[in-house]
Amino acid sequence: MKSHLRLTVNQTWRSLFPAVMLVFLLWQTGCVALEQNPVSGTTRAFAYTWEQEIQIGRDVDQEIVAEFSIYDNPELEAYIVELSELILAQSHLRRPDAPAQFRNTEFTFRLLDSDVVNAFALPGGFVYFTRGLLSHMNNEAQLAVVIGHEIGHVAARHASQRMLQQQIGQMVLVGGAIAGQELFGVSAENIMNLGGTAAQLLFLSHSRDHERESDRLGVEYAAKAGFDASEGSAFFRSLQRLSAQHGGGIPTFMSSHPDPGQREQSMHTLSQQWRDQGFEQTRRNERRFMEMIDGMSIGENPRNGFVRDGTFYHPDLAFQYPVPSGWNVQNMPNQVVMFDGDQQGISIFTIASDASNARQAVDQFTGQDGITVESSGTQNVGSIRGYRAIATAATQDGTELKIMIQGLEHNGNVYRFLNYSPAARYESYESAFAQIVNGFRTLTDQSILSIQPTRLQIVTADRVGPFSSFLPGQLPPGFTAESFAIMNQVELDETITRGQRLKLPRP
Repeated sequence: MKSHLRLTVNQTWRSLFPAVMLVFLLWQTGCVALEQNPVSGTTRAFAYTWEQEIQIGRDVDQEIVAEFSIYDNPELEAYIVELSELILAQSHLRRPDAPAQFRNTEFTFRLLDSDVVNAFALPGGFVYFTRGLLSHMNNEAQLAVVIGHEIGHVAARHASQRMLQQQIGQMVLVGGAIAGQELFGVSAENIMNLGGTAAQLLFLSHSRDHERESDRLGVEYAAKAGFDASEGSAFFRSLQRLSAQHGGGIPTFMSSHPDPGQREQSMHTLSQQWRDQGFEQTRRNERRFMEMIDGMSIGENPRNGFVRDGTFYHPDLAFQYPVPSGWNVQNMPNQVVMFDGDQQGISIFTIASDASNARQAVDQFTGQDGITVESSGTQNVGSIRGYRAIATAATQDGTELKIMIQGLEHNGNVYRFLNYSPAARYESYESAFAQIVNGFRTLTDQSILSIQPTRLQIVTADRVGPFSSFLPGQLPPGFTAESFAIMNQVELDETITRGQRLKLPRP
């Protein structure tokens, strides 16, 4: 028995030795921080110091705000902050025995203008929620659990742990690549071709163990603040239904999480454990929550741009331009990207905020290293002042691109189109590029200029009946009856009682 144990220990040490040595080497070179885990209280290896995590959060926060934009509702945002601070006060970061660097760290809570059901946290105390998330909740208790979950990620320093694992993984991969190997068909150059910190953190999936720990912490923090943490199970059941509605595509909030059915059950179990310890968990606060989200926009906000009948319209900026047949559109706060089915022809439209006129918008792009201008000159679009250049550039893999750069001056803004494709295929895309740019014009259709987003209306049922009977005969574009059933955490044929609050589209 002892010899078997000795053999097992030796085998385990031999298997762990390379990883231990990598951590030691990273620590020696300053790539690893040996610091305290606020949740466990133990010292362990992290990719960053706590001060570095705070600075990373500050830097990336600016990119998040620029990329996704803040939902313009100060009262609702203040409500989210108030509730989040209440949950934060119960976390490991605010306990009397926590080191001062944790207790004194200020948190930032933001509400993003996105209909995607999502919540996420950055290192150093930056936590984000979407209006899409709020629209699928029914009370403060459900939101409290999700707030606690995200604070749990920060408190346990999960992102720093995962980044350390990524660093160690890179060392192993790069070591193999230098030896002449290509793992899974990935070359050494691609292994080291990492994006910016924001991209790394946003797409850095937490392990399932980390997600389970954050679920546990979310329930703990909510329960200690007096909220009925078992309510979290109803929200996760809604996410499971969303997954089924989208053909199995799991919402972002669940992308790397444990099975939603297991999480639904664990919420009850964990909540009961805290009840057994004397935490009554009586707060649900449905009425207050519903009052706060009454009038909140749902779905995509058409004021920020939308596609209809082959045309992209932007009511707030009062312009429109055509979308080539068969092309896809991705409308983001800082750019609109269109591409054909093969993703060989691409059009990127942005506000050239650093340019004062159309020519400057073009010259700033063509003045970059590696850009060769073939032709350029004034190119107005109707009565809109413009400037256009045709240029070439080479990608890192040697592919030559041909680019049509168009600057336009419209209603006090300067815009820039970047239309490009592989040079060998440019002729086949040139007409589509010209169609996009030459079709740009002022939006004058009053029905589109005045279009408004769909908004929630909180209604108190004045009768008994199936949920479907409370829905209007005509639903807003992009919504189905099932969409609103999931949003309300009910079934379409479920009986609604008199006095029950419902989330319906505002007429």
